[in-house]
Order: sequence, then C-alpha cells, then structure tokens
Amino acid sequence: MRLAACLLLMIAAVCPVHAADAQKIAQAIPAIDRLFADFQVDSHAPGLVYGIVADGRLVHVKGLGVQDLVHKRPATPDSLFRIASMTKAFTALSILKLREEGKLSLDDLAETYVPEMRAWTYPTKDSPRIRIRDLLTHSAGLVDDNPWGDRQTPLPEADFTRMLQQGVPFSSAPGSHYEYSNFGFALLGRIIATVSGQPYRRYVEQTLLMPLGMASSGYAVDEWPLDRRAIGYRWEEGRWKAEPTMRDGAFGAMGGLQTSANDYARWVAFLLSAWPARDDPDAGPAPRSAVRMLAEGSNFVSLAPRYGASGPSACRQAAAYGFGMRVAQDCDLGLTLAHGGGYPGYGSHVMLMPDHGVGIFVFTNRTYNGGAGPAWDAAMALQKAGVLVERTQAVSPLLADGYAATGRIYAAGGVQGAQDRLAMNFLMDSDMDSWRKKLAALKSEVGACRTDAPIKAGGNLSGSFTWTCEKGRVAGSILLAPTQGAQIQELKLSVKTP
Repeated sequence: MRLAACLLLMIAAVCPVHAADAQKIAQAIPAIDRLFADFQVDSHAPGLVYGIVADGRLVHVKGLGVQDLVHKRPATPDSLFRIASMTKAFTALSILKLREEGKLSLDDLAETYVPEMRAWTYPTKDSPRIRIRDLLTHSAGLVDDNPWGDRQTPLPEADFTRMLQQGVPFSSAPGSHYEYSNFGFALLGRIIATVSGQPYRRYVEQTLLMPLGMASSGYAVDEWPLDRRAIGYRWEEGRWKAEPTMRDGAFGAMGGLQTSANDYARWVAFLLSAWPARDDPDAGPAPRSAVRMLAEGSNFVSLAPRYGASGPSACRQAAAYGFGMRVAQDCDLGLTLAHGGGYPGYGSHVMLMPDHGVGIFVFTNRTYNGGAGPAWDAAMALQKAGVLVERTQAVSPLLADGYAATGRIYAAGGVQGAQDRLAMNFLMDSDMDSWRKKLAALKSEVGACRTDAPIKAGGNLSGSFTWTCEKGRVAGSILLAPTQGAQIQELKLSVKTP
C-alpha cells in the first residue's frame, strides 16, 4: 500500500521507488530514450516530451527538440501541450464524480440535462434514447467525427445550442455498436455544466486539476505566457506549418486541455493509485472506486494488435472502450488503460498498467503525431527489464483461515474433523473416503509437506499456493463459498511438475 500512502497529500509527497526497481528502470532508460528520440526525428515532430510514472511519482522525464520553431525554446517537462482526446478521461471522471455525489445516473437519458435532444429524430422507430452511458462509451449512434470534431473546439456555447436544436443525422441506432464521437463528449461537457451549475472548464479545473496540484493545466491556453507553450505545427509538403491556436469553447470537453509533463504525471499517479481496491481513506479529488470505473463500459469488444513494433506478431489484445479510456487485456502487460490524442498541432498518448502501478505518456507538437508505438514499446522494454512486478493482493482473514484448514486436512490425511470448514457441496462432490484415498496417494508420492508457505490471493475468497515436500512439491488452490463463514467449496491438490 505504499502508493496509497504517497497520495495522501494529493500526490504532492515524493514516494521513492524500490531500490531494485529504480536500478532496473535506470538500466532500461537508454533504450527507451532512443525509442522516443527516433520517433521524434522520424515523425518530424518539432518537440517531444515523454515521462514514466511508477510508484506514485515521475521517475523519468525527457524533453527532445523545441517547443517552438521561431525562438527555438527547448521542449521541457514544463512546456505546455494540448493533449487532445486524452482530455476525455477528465470529462469521464467528472461525470463519474457527479454520479458518486448522487447528482446523476449513468442510465439517465442525456436529454434530461440537454433538453434540445428531446426533439431529435432517431434512425429507427425502435431506437432507444441516448443515455449518458452511451455517450461515455461512444455507442450513442453518432458518426465518427475526428477531422470535423477537432476543429469545433472554439465553437461558442450559443452556436452549440443552435446545433443541438437543429438535430443531427445518426450513423446507427444508439446502443448498437462502438463509433468514436467527439460530438458525444461535447454533449457530456454540456451535461457537466448543467448538473454542476458552472462552466465545464471551471468544474474540471476546480474539482480535479486544483486538488491534484496541476497549477499549469487548464483549457484557456492564452492564460499562460507564450514562452511556456509548445506551439503546434503540421508537417506538410516537406516543411512545418504553424496550426492556428484554438480557444476554449463548447467542444473543450472532447480535447481542449493543455498541460505539462510535470503536471500530467500527477494525474497519472492519481489514476494508478486507485488500484487495488482497499480500505485506506480516499485522498484524491474523486473516489478510487470512481476512477476504477474508467475501466468499465462498453461490451463491444474487439481483437486488436498491440501498438508498437513488438505488437502484431506477438500479442493480440481483447480491447473495448471504457469510460474515456481504451481498455485492453494484454498477454504480457495485463490490464491496460490507454488513449491517444490527435489534434491540429499536437499528438499524444498515455498508457497505464494498473496491475503494476506504472504509466507512460508522450506529448508532441505535430498534428496527429500520437506516439502510441514508442509508448507501448517502452512498456515492453520495462517489462523485459523486470520493472513490471504485479502487485500482490493482501490475504483476507477468511482466506487465511481456509488455507490453514487446508494444511490441517493434508496433515491428517483426510477431511474428518474439518467438516465445520467445508461447504455443503464439498463432500457431495467427493466423499470422505475419496478424499482419504486421494491424500494417501499424494503423500506416498511426495511425503510430508511444509504447509505454511504463503498463499497468493486471487481475491478475498480464493488463492493458490505451492508446498515444498520431502520428495517434491504440491500445487494447490482453494475456493471459498459465498456463505457466512466462507467454508471451503473447492480444494485442488496435485503434484507440481518441474
């Protein structure tokens, strides 16, 4: 629980990485630096900043190139970049925070808070009305709108209202499949403003950014001096062209946030601190349970190749869009939450590995230059260096009690005398005589065992273990029943082969 302790001061405290981890990270850094340096040059990005967050702090950050091509100011951890669609996680968590406060439900109809939607014409007579949940997961039937949506950032709120009053054409029936919609997240921004009673940007800045100490982050980019900002460029016809700076407006909720690497690392550390679930007091601006909901959402799962050079041939992911995050199970990295950011003048990517407490992010100041490939390759470099050690779950008292009974059963050579620890199905599935024979055969092969080895919890009511014995090893697992007292419903023991 070291990470949680480090977050009690809103990410302001410094929490050191284990010495062994720090050494492994240091060994991996030269190769990771080369990944991003090559990407910066090959992708024609004027500037790039990337960072690695582990155990609640920014353990490595590096700037490459320049934040502007006129004055040649170097890109640094304090340079301010627009992070485009990585903004969507801030919007999603704002909705989830309002939900935790009882101010809305994810299954509320969006038109409850955006009344202009009530007059919309749906694509079929049996189309369901759009829920807040549908907007969060890009399953509201709205069309994929990246090229158009990005340019709507500065749209005045009054113009957005008129657009809503006119209605929109649907791409499909709501709830039928995934289709990425910036327009949908602009609607979420309107919902946040309606429910909170303040402009969307103010709500995010006051309830998320300020508590996390992200003093250099916000939506109105002209509130910061020009010499702090990474100026956005497009690479076109063999040269860089400056993109126009878009002011904050009605579509800011889908991609308008500006931040620095030093600020954004606080956000990444806060998100990662939500795993695993535990009893420690909540210290962040939103409950840990709400943060973990970012990994929930859509049931429209697809198989996708891993980003980066190590991906397609090695691993295919089961991926879906959660709440403001792409959620995937990776064959090497476990649970991952990721999102890219493509924007006129900017490209970015973030990927989180909650099972390991590690996150990687990259910002660039070139249009749609996301950096997903080097970010994921960097994650694989950390994995190969042994940095990504899975967090162990604490053993609950119920599991410890059931595991102790397992050791007594093996020592006794049968389940007689342990009936009070057995669920009602246990002896129906295999009776006392069968267990006596099974244990006798096992003991004849491996002999007496040390049954005090640690058990690895799979949850509060399940775990696995390995015993060292006189003539070998025994592999086992235990599953407790969902009853008062949590008796043993299943016990598996077998000789562990090398």
